[in-house]
Amino acid sequence: MDLHEPAKKPTGMGFTGWLRWGWRTLTSMKTALILLFLFALASIPGSLVPQRGVEPDKVALIYQNDPALAEWYERFQLFDVFTSFWFAAIYLLLFTSLIGCIIPRTVTYLKELRRKPPAAPRNLSRLPHYSPLSTEISVEEVAKRLRKQRFRVVTGDGWVAAEKGYLRETGNLLFHISLLGLLAAVGIGSLYGYRGNILVVEGDGFANTVAAYDRFIPGRQVSAESLEPFSFSLQDFQATYQVTGEKKGQELDYTAKLKVTDAPGDRERDYDLKVNEPLEINGTQTYLIGHGYAPVFRVTDGKGQVAYDGPVPCLIEYKPTLVSECVVKAPDAQPGELGFLFRFLPTSVPAQGGGFTSAFPGALQPKAQLLGAFTGDFGMRSGRPQSVYKLAPDDLMKKLKPLVMGSKAPEPLAAGQSFTLPEGLGKIEFVEVREWMTLQIAYDPGRVPALLASGLATVSIALSLMIRRRRVWVRVKDGTAEVGGLTRTEGSAAGFAEEFADVVKVLSAGDKDVR
Repeated sequence: MDLHEPAKKPTGMGFTGWLRWGWRTLTSMKTALILLFLFALASIPGSLVPQRGVEPDKVALIYQNDPALAEWYERFQLFDVFTSFWFAAIYLLLFTSLIGCIIPRTVTYLKELRRKPPAAPRNLSRLPHYSPLSTEISVEEVAKRLRKQRFRVVTGDGWVAAEKGYLRETGNLLFHISLLGLLAAVGIGSLYGYRGNILVVEGDGFANTVAAYDRFIPGRQVSAESLEPFSFSLQDFQATYQVTGEKKGQELDYTAKLKVTDAPGDRERDYDLKVNEPLEINGTQTYLIGHGYAPVFRVTDGKGQVAYDGPVPCLIEYKPTLVSECVVKAPDAQPGELGFLFRFLPTSVPAQGGGFTSAFPGALQPKAQLLGAFTGDFGMRSGRPQSVYKLAPDDLMKKLKPLVMGSKAPEPLAAGQSFTLPEGLGKIEFVEVREWMTLQIAYDPGRVPALLASGLATVSIALSLMIRRRRVWVRVKDGTAEVGGLTRTEGSAAGFAEEFADVVKVLSAGDKDVR
């Protein structure tokens, strides 16, 4: 980075002067450090606030529990931090600043490589490190021995100048280049990569097409044809929990049993998908990020027709025991549309003070507690987008007719049990328990370049911190010689003292000792 401070604001230099001042300010070391700090600071909300591309169920829960807070998060793009305009602005400014730092630094570095070590000072005894030599030695012999010590050597009339430690500047420059490469890799991934989220219930499948995603975020250069044509089905979902002790109910492991087809016409294969063990097909990675329950309900309307029959993914209300809220909608029911609110209890037990709760996240005694049944217009045919976790928009909820609520609600239903609605409007049956999993599917062509850039940054910063620039001079006159040395790196004089002593020892050794 350019070590000069930002230039003073130009006066009377016009538009060009202001541009020059702005460029020098942007490419200064101070600005680059501030932008690097802001880049790290801007990433913090992405860790604290659930991200729509990673945890869509938690985002939906915030909308449900605190719509006002969710609205503010949405205004500042906190649900999509890494694709927000303000994060992109910091990224682009940092990218530009690094380019402005690297170019002049590279020019300076190339000049340093061609520059010869300076001639020996007249009085070597004034240097931080000094020692006379006890043996006679020629200029040629001094140069030969220093070259063996990997010094760059220049000789003159009665003197030798030597220098080494250029890898320190190499490491410093490579570190800045690797940071630039890391940012470029992120940009490549954003342009040519994509990611999406899906929810899959046991017994269902997924084909990697745009229409199959619940949420799809493509790069600007991604088309529908860019997607890898694989597919899979979820055969079984297995979760294990701690059953005793203080951590009872804590998740130990969960596995999704998949049947995977890498491409149309390929042979189907089994795959066990686990957390941090993604399914990878030609660079496209499928990550398991969450799971929950999807009880199967069957709604029979007042005319005896099955209006709905299928699994209902439930939104987790309480993570330790996986108590979940389920919304069942039957817009085709006759004579009127039907909707139901359920609380799913994986291990149902009576709660203290009345009611029911779940004592364990595993489905040991699963029951579905009916919280409310409604009829009316749920807005399903209005064309307005609706959440599957919400019965109806707020303006329509007030117009719905409650059929069952509060004390009129039945005991929690076990699998195979049903409840008959009043007024001959039909019945609802809790059929069985299934589980759902949420997946993130991502293709990032910048992933490997980013890894290489990170590795280069680690190696280069180690070079710049561990290697010292140091110089040694030797003057030979009338059969006597003296050695002086100094380090060009602040704070490394102590370490150079030992190396300087070794240099003196090598130069003082006889010919046989050197050989």
